[in-house]
Amino acid sequence: MIPSLTGWTGGTVRIGVTGLARAGKTVFLTSLAANLLAMSAGLPTLPALSARIGGRRLSVSLSQAGATSIPRFDYAAHLDALAGEPAAWPARTGAVSMLALDLSLPRAGPAAQFPPRRLRLEFLDYPGEWLLDLPLLRMDFATWSEEILRRLENQPLAKEFLAFSAAIPSGASGDESLASAGHDLYRSLLRRLRDEARLAYLQPGRFLMPAPGPEPPWIHFFPRRGRGGLANLLTQRYDAYTDAVRRDLLSPLFGKLDRLVVLADLLTALSAGPVAFADTHAALAAASGALRWQFSWVEAITSLLSLRRPAPVIRRVAYAATKADHVAARQRGNLRALMKALTPIGGEIVGAHFALASVRCTEDAAWQLGGRSVSAVRGRVADEGVGLSYPGEVPDEPPDDAFWTHEFFALPAFEPTRLPNARRVGVPQIELDALLTFLLDDVL
Repeated sequence: MIPSLTGWTGGTVRIGVTGLARAGKTVFLTSLAANLLAMSAGLPTLPALSARIGGRRLSVSLSQAGATSIPRFDYAAHLDALAGEPAAWPARTGAVSMLALDLSLPRAGPAAQFPPRRLRLEFLDYPGEWLLDLPLLRMDFATWSEEILRRLENQPLAKEFLAFSAAIPSGASGDESLASAGHDLYRSLLRRLRDEARLAYLQPGRFLMPAPGPEPPWIHFFPRRGRGGLANLLTQRYDAYTDAVRRDLLSPLFGKLDRLVVLADLLTALSAGPVAFADTHAALAAASGALRWQFSWVEAITSLLSLRRPAPVIRRVAYAATKADHVAARQRGNLRALMKALTPIGGEIVGAHFALASVRCTEDAAWQLGGRSVSAVRGRVADEGVGLSYPGEVPDEPPDDAFWTHEFFALPAFEPTRLPNARRVGVPQIELDALLTFLLDDVL
């Protein structure tokens, strides 16, 4: 493989960090920065990365904000939460933000006589809700509506919205108040599905995580079958929405991404039962399919005929199942395999899968359960002190119906490890070093 030009000359590498709801993006970015800074101070916080650069001393510092309009990721505040007494999980971020780091790495071999390679790493916190808007770019309003309404048919929380939709005459006119009422009901339903049913495959994502600034009037739409004036109005608004999503992809903010991290909390999905897990599976499959951005002359010509640029090319994607410390080491291979089974990688993308704990808050332990010894984990549980947990066996592929016939996966709410010296010594982690090494392999 030809080394990247960025790897030789330096420059900027922009990495998107996204994932399904509550997957741990904030903790991931906080741990990443803390451990890179500690590694720069000479501490062995990221052993896989240290091995990759062959003992060369990596220098890391937080970048200056400069003139960018993107809000900065509040690393200091998030690390203060982890390093506090008592330690606390950082508050989740609710908008786009940027973590920027400056790296300097001495060259190896015959090139050692040249100045160090300098890189600026920009980690863009990309809302997971927006990730699920990408599949909309490949379907029209009627197709999307049919898919959404079919998913809602067996969902108890959807009764009010479905009753409202059924009561609208098939040839209803394009009434503004009717469109707004339907939008409000549907948007409220999405929030309840997220918060009460723990579902993740919820579209449009910007209904749950709006873009900055005032909302445009065309955002007031909802899924609906049929024809007529109302359907035409909703179609026009859906088209305006997908055009906005496409413009975001080509904007200076997102158009420069050439590698991506996708996080998902598969263990919580398993613990929530078959409906929640199937929803997570569908969300990851849809997102994974939409991320197969490889250069295509057909797509390029089609885009030019539509007076728009082709979608950007994502060259390197890391899929990570989070909370890997909630199961013992012997089960993490299965967790990684399950993530791989849910997110097949195709096209020209270079991809890898990980079982990740950005902040390790447990240790492995043996536990006698039902007269047999099982591999458990021990950690501090909120309001309960130190406790043992054995959630069950993690499947290495999407579970079949038999899997759900027995009680499975009660996950404790582990508190973060107490880290009073986190600023100096970094944060204990699982596979964060391997994930970083994969992301940066071609520029190291």
